[in-house]
Amino acid sequence: MVESFCVPRCWPEVAPVLIVLIIFFIAFVVLVATIIKILIFCKIFSNAGYSWVLGLLMLIPFVNIIMAFFLAFADWPVCRDLRKLKQQLEKSRT
Repeated sequence: MVESFCVPRCWPEVAPVLIVLIIFFIAFVVLVATIIKILIFCKIFSNAGYSWVLGLLMLIPFVNIIMAFFLAFADWPVCRDLRKLKQQLEKSRT
């Protein structure tokens, strides 16, 4: 009788090692993605005029949703400073 799929004899010895390697690879990919996410949000908060440390709050579940809404709808310090400078420029022209 011919089998369509032959399992090598060493499979029982290799399978646990292969599973551990796959788990470590997935953990590594998740870690790298998390670090990239942290760096991106720290830079966004910094560019908006807030402390870059607020980007670390994006790691906390449910707080990340609140912080995203805060970032979307808050009056950014950068915009606030720009408005003040425009008002001072208009006052100096008159």
